Amino acid sequence: MSRSTPLREVHESLGATLTDFAGWLMPLRYGSESAEHDAVRTAAGLFDLSHMGEIFVTGPRAGEALDYALVGRLSTLGPGRARYTMMVNEVGGILDDLIVYRLGDEEFMVVANAANAPMVARELTERAQPSGAVVEDRSDDYALIAVQGPRSVEILRGLTEGGAAAELDGLKYYAIIPGTVAGVSALIARTGYTGEDGFELFVRPQDAAPLWQALSEAGKETGLTPAGLSSRDTLRLEAGMPLYGNELTTETTPFDAGLGRVVRFDKPGDFVGRAALAKIAQHETGTEETGAEETGASRRLVGLVARGRRVPRHGYPVTRGGEVVGEVTSGAPSRSLGRPIALAYISRTAAESGDGLAVDIRGAQEPVDIVDLPFYRRSK
Repeated sequence: MSRSTPLREVHESLGATLTDFAGWLMPLRYGSESAEHDAVRTAAGLFDLSHMGEIFVTGPRAGEALDYALVGRLSTLGPGRARYTMMVNEVGGILDDLIVYRLGDEEFMVVANAANAPMVARELTERAQPSGAVVEDRSDDYALIAVQGPRSVEILRGLTEGGAAAELDGLKYYAIIPGTVAGVSALIARTGYTGEDGFELFVRPQDAAPLWQALSEAGKETGLTPAGLSSRDTLRLEAGMPLYGNELTTETTPFDAGLGRVVRFDKPGDFVGRAALAKIAQHETGTEETGAEETGASRRLVGLVARGRRVPRHGYPVTRGGEVVGEVTSGAPSRSLGRPIALAYISRTAAESGDGLAVDIRGAQEPVDIVDLPFYRRSK
């Protein structure tokens, strides 16, 4: 049976179409997913992300524990800052992609994807044991609301109290501060998954509905629109952001996904997956471990734009000269480009050539072109 977020009654009152997602009953859309997508690109969207996991790692050696447990170097993260990273297994397969926030000298919050959160908590507990760091899964203690879009700071500024209000405009991307929003105590992070400027608000579950209503009221004049999973998916796809279960799986490594930069071979000591990832980084390049930006991966994650109107979808084969050279991982019509787009894993040879590619859409070979990611980049 699907779990409900603290905002379920709010979603039902707004007429949302609810669906099971990662074991949670989540809003798929409230009306038109195209209108929700456009609202985020032009004004702002309001998202319920309370299904995400919040796992705390604390203690004098918490940073050291995370350095060993994850591929990134988290011990050098400054208090109040965040970093995108990954947890891999011993052979370099991705267990989850994560955002780690450093809340204090000895306190980190690891935000995991909903379906993976229990596993991430278990793995962190095991991997942190030698350091003595304490790992606590506090997912039930938090609801998470996101305000995303070019007018998000304007909406939030009017509700934020005290010193946090003064800090809001200058808050850096991938930074976090404590504050009070509409009378609710919150951790305010300038992060998101849409390709737009925006904020994520970590609050107590009982404060989620009052905060949602306050944000909705404050955003009426600026076009703030409730947005569901459908628009979130098309927004992140346009921004070239990977989705766990599609682009990222235990069968893929950070190098396959073009994210070798998050693997920090320059940190002291060992980390889980280091030996396997080092071999991939060196395979075909002959580089030392410090050449982590080079990849010997046999396939590449690429962006594809269709020449026609038919949409490449997850699982569709990518072909070249009648030969299957890869597979689509995500695809959708792009509101911003006006053409269908997709992410796909294709062979390194096909990626380097880049011509003559097509997607097999129910037996028809639909021509596609490789383009640089992201498909969409917001104006600063």
